[in-house]
Amino acid sequence: MVTKDLPKQYNPKSVEDRWYEFWLKGRFFHADRLDGKKAFSVVIPPPNVTDILHLGHALNNTLQDILIRQKRMEGYEAEWLPGIDHAGIATQVVIEKNLAKQGKKKEDIGREKFLKLAWEWKEKNGDAILNQLKKIGCSCDWDRTRFTLDEGFSNAVYEVFVHLYNKNLIYRGKYIVNWCPRCQTSLSDDETERKETDGHLWYIRYKIKGSDKYITVATTRPETMLGDTGVAVNPKDKRYKNLVGKSAILPILDRELKIIADELVDPKFGTGAVKVTPAHDPNDFDMGKRHNLEAIVVINPDGTMNPNAGKFAGMDRFECRKALLSELKKKKLLEKKEPYKVPLTLCYRCNTVLEPYLSEQWFVRMKPLAQPAVEALKNGKIRFYPEHWAKVYLHWMENIHDWCISRQLWWGHRIPVWYCLDCNQTIVSGKKPKNCPGCKSKKLKQDEDVLDTWFSSWLWPFSTFGWPEKTEDLKDFYPTKALFTASEIIFLWVARMVMAGLEFMGEVPFSDIYIHGTVRDAKGIKMSKSLGNGIDPLDIISEYGTDALRVSMILVTPEGQDPCISFNTFQIGRNFCNKLWNASRFIFLNLKSWKPEKDKIKIESSEGLELADRWILSRLNQSIRQVKELLRTYRFNSIIKTLYDFVWHDFCDWYLEIIKPRLKLSEDDPDHLKAKRVAIWVLDNILSLLHPFMPFITEEIWHHLYQIDINDYTNTLTKQPSPLSQKNLIDYKLEERMETVQSVVYAIRNIRSEMNVSPQKKADVLIKVESQNILKIIEENKDYIINLGKVKTLKIGKKIKKPIKSASAVIKKAEVFLPLENLIDPEIEQKRLQKEIEKYTELLEKTIKKLSNDDFLKRAPKQIIEKEVAKKEDYQKIIEKLEKNLEAIVGW
Repeated sequence: MVTKDLPKQYNPKSVEDRWYEFWLKGRFFHADRLDGKKAFSVVIPPPNVTDILHLGHALNNTLQDILIRQKRMEGYEAEWLPGIDHAGIATQVVIEKNLAKQGKKKEDIGREKFLKLAWEWKEKNGDAILNQLKKIGCSCDWDRTRFTLDEGFSNAVYEVFVHLYNKNLIYRGKYIVNWCPRCQTSLSDDETERKETDGHLWYIRYKIKGSDKYITVATTRPETMLGDTGVAVNPKDKRYKNLVGKSAILPILDRELKIIADELVDPKFGTGAVKVTPAHDPNDFDMGKRHNLEAIVVINPDGTMNPNAGKFAGMDRFECRKALLSELKKKKLLEKKEPYKVPLTLCYRCNTVLEPYLSEQWFVRMKPLAQPAVEALKNGKIRFYPEHWAKVYLHWMENIHDWCISRQLWWGHRIPVWYCLDCNQTIVSGKKPKNCPGCKSKKLKQDEDVLDTWFSSWLWPFSTFGWPEKTEDLKDFYPTKALFTASEIIFLWVARMVMAGLEFMGEVPFSDIYIHGTVRDAKGIKMSKSLGNGIDPLDIISEYGTDALRVSMILVTPEGQDPCISFNTFQIGRNFCNKLWNASRFIFLNLKSWKPEKDKIKIESSEGLELADRWILSRLNQSIRQVKELLRTYRFNSIIKTLYDFVWHDFCDWYLEIIKPRLKLSEDDPDHLKAKRVAIWVLDNILSLLHPFMPFITEEIWHHLYQIDINDYTNTLTKQPSPLSQKNLIDYKLEERMETVQSVVYAIRNIRSEMNVSPQKKADVLIKVESQNILKIIEENKDYIINLGKVKTLKIGKKIKKPIKSASAVIKKAEVFLPLENLIDPEIEQKRLQKEIEKYTELLEKTIKKLSNDDFLKRAPKQIIEKEVAKKEDYQKIIEKLEKNLEAIVGW
């Protein structure tokens, strides 16, 4: 049996595992058949099986969990489907690195054994990831957990491939692709990272055939000149008009190159003449096609030079660059070099510089699939939150390129294509064919490549519910409602899911797309394992607890912005948990005779209640209304700030402090009973409102409040109805009256704090008011002011004058005076204030110096600069206040 007694301190370690086990045993996260209920479904963005979760995952999944728990409490049959992505290239890189530590390559052990190792990795890491999600408090329907390489999912992938192939939307062709020499696979444009680096522009002289003259070309990649089959100039460039149609001779290899004119050439780049290497540059590839130029590959898949590179064969591409430049210099064909910002394309997994590479690959024609997805945005079927991300989506979709879907890997869905070794027929089939449909030969060989990871991921919202079978789950839970993700995969995943949903289901896969910020460290740098600035969520949970992790992240992540997080950030959430715990404990200490099973409290009217009671009920119902409104547009940061302010300030700092004298009265006293019942009702609502954000501590307090046995699986806060706002309890005029009382108390407290008045000393207070109405409000509620402001005597009037040796504060329609003569020692206070002024002046000077540093302003992230500007403004305000206070007591 749970009792009302709460331990003095909240210890998350003694609470969290117990409640998660309770929720699992009660099967509270499992969504059943609808049976008249409305469905609300979300599919988890499946974490990659490569590594454990980081803070970005913690933020993403906390947001989803808040929504799904909220909808569960609103009475929906809420389904949150979990799963894991096989992450083709990323996982393969990890397995290869592990083999390398043993001095082996994947070829040494073969495909079958390599895949066995990958599956073992999946089992080990997959379980660890799912356990992490549970530790974060995720209320997923674990019975429906999926993996992108499980049997059902694989069937869906093959079904899609065959469908698109039969519609002529999948084709095979030789094109320039992004090639990673380290991973030895192609990558789509969206799987690359781009950065600028300091490099050079080399000017190389090509001899004009049959002449002593030269044409000079500029290049940032001289090693690729060994694959040149042309030189190009702009047709409008008069400097080269007489050379078009002639030939140049490729240095070192002495190959004859056609000089062509093409609009693509920028006359302002280098000399206005460029080399054309169709096999190693996408623009040159297109140019080569237009002018019938040969495409000569000179680089091997591993980044070494092949026999077409002549004497440089076998060299690494960058070694070749050095050797080639050295030889050009000797032959006096290297005219000059200039510093140049070179744009590099990197592998998003291993950071290797990618090579534009001519290769035979499988592609999806994207434009026919993209058009319906563009219309879905334009006609409001899908919406982005924040909405500015819609422009990013639209720009990409309207400028879409064909998608290279083949990868030269072993881990993944093997391409469902077989080649007949006797008649060369290509067979596309979801299942392995028994023989060639053309010549009946059984000599069939399957394509060695696998499909891009995203080719399975784009099917996630419907294949997870059983497609291509027409399952009951698919009928109940597709389309889903919302997708939560980061901005970097809008193209890789979000857009493609919309296309797939429309193509295969005839409906968008979700209506709402919430884009949250990217987690950064305290310096504004994106957290990453390679930089060593990441924070393990489990370390935070161990130190502060899960609820502190969750609520802190939401509090510091404004809508549409990147949060800057350090380990200490999570003290915010820890302190909030403690505040809630201590407030609950205080209330429980006054519940000795209350029997929840006999006296079920529900307040629907404020009749007969005191001002403070009616005020807290008004503030509660205002907060409930705001939460519901903000939830419609996924403004989680605004929601938790609303609740944080209500709980911490309105409820704990004000209401509980105000009712303390009433709770000291006899338990039979009507004032005691009213205060207690209101406190219990408000706490009950607070626990329900905060439960989606802080599920563990709220479940613990709720069970203690209602003395529910932990073995009673019919009762859980998880399934309690979400509070509804009662309009009749919202009173704006009453809140204004209470704001007047609060502003007086704030003024008294601020004066006491700024003038360093001892908390033990009570003060005389005088209030000069402008109107009879303000006088009446303060007079009627002076007991609150006396108790909360530590006031000895209180005088209120229209004609009150400021006493000598007193401090003052101006509030709306009134002025507060606090005589200080017997409360502080002027000499000691003067010295203290002077020291404080010196301290903050020094801090201000340092901040101004930093903000005057051009190097800091150029290099520092925007958030850090804004933080320094805010610091400067704060220091200036503090100094201004201190100087004002010093001025007030000088000469006493």
